[in-house]
Amino acid sequence: MAPPRRGAGMTPGKRIFDICAAVLLGVVLSPLILGVALLVALRDGRPVLFRSERMRSPDEGFMLWKFRSMRPAAQDSGVSGGDKADRVTPTGRFLRRRRLDELPQLWNILRGDISFVGPRPPLRRYVEMFPDLYAEVLKSRPGVTGLATLAFHRTEERLLSGCTTAAETEAVYVARCVPWKAALDLIYQRQGSVCYDLRIMVATVWRRMPLRRRRKA
Repeated sequence: MAPPRRGAGMTPGKRIFDICAAVLLGVVLSPLILGVALLVALRDGRPVLFRSERMRSPDEGFMLWKFRSMRPAAQDSGVSGGDKADRVTPTGRFLRRRRLDELPQLWNILRGDISFVGPRPPLRRYVEMFPDLYAEVLKSRPGVTGLATLAFHRTEERLLSGCTTAAETEAVYVARCVPWKAALDLIYQRQGSVCYDLRIMVATVWRRMPLRRRRKA
């Protein structure tokens, strides 16, 4: 395993929490992880995993891992919008609704690429478009979930789902999603703590629970 990476927004306490929680979840969820890998392999074939370059700082990238949820394409760039909807597999839609496609990111957490909570790691192209903005946002270690994920994810999905071309998706994301997400990320940055992270993690899991189960709780 690569040595832990720490920087702005990654205190020793936050890093220790990430490692302990990632190891615990990795052990507890190992049957689920293997089951999802087998499901993707049997229903959608290889590759089972998908990787994409993301940025942990304005000048340092890393490979973010997910279970593959889309049919491969020779050229693929930018965020996912309605123009890519036909590439999402039925298995992928199921995994995305419950965020099971992100289980491999436990490895990214152990490596220190990301934390459990923080701004979602951006693609290099957007960091290069908005260097000053992301210089502030990426003072926090990127995360699997975060305040922007909770507060804006559904709005982002709604905005992008109506886009029919890659150019339209790009224009909507740059104009309407990047500024709002960055504003929320900076609010998190000012209030972040282990307790606040736990609240966001619990809220993320709660939102992903099936509706009937939530009503019974």
